Amino acid sequence: MNKKTILKSLLILAGAIILFASPTTNAQTDNWKVPKIANKLKNPMLGKLSATKKGKELFDINCVTCHGEKGLGNGIAASGLVPPPANLNSKKVQEQSDGAIFYKITKGKNAMIAWRSSLTSKERWQLVNYIRTLSKKSKK
Repeated sequence: MNKKTILKSLLILAGAIILFASPTTNAQTDNWKVPKIANKLKNPMLGKLSATKKGKELFDINCVTCHGEKGLGNGIAASGLVPPPANLNSKKVQEQSDGAIFYKITKGKNAMIAWRSSLTSKERWQLVNYIRTLSKKSKK
């Protein structure tokens, strides 16, 4: 390899490091705005214990890898994600409307995948129900 090729390779590598390893906002500080209409969505599963139980099953299958067993954003895949997964127990997440959480599960953003094609609308609402229980469990 000649010096010019080595220098070019180093510049590409440096650019990749800056792009992928530089600090970025995480899911807690990122200001992920949802459309106003999302906040108006009503949770058809609200208050249904069976839906919350199904939500936990879905969470354990689909969400634990990134968000962790207690939703703290510390799943086994979390360290490799930019931005890191949200702590679903956080005040920032728990203060969001059910519709906003449903929208984010549906659409995804960055490392958060869109679940619209993989989970039914009912299943995504069941996840919302379960996510609502996480902050209560962490306080126990």
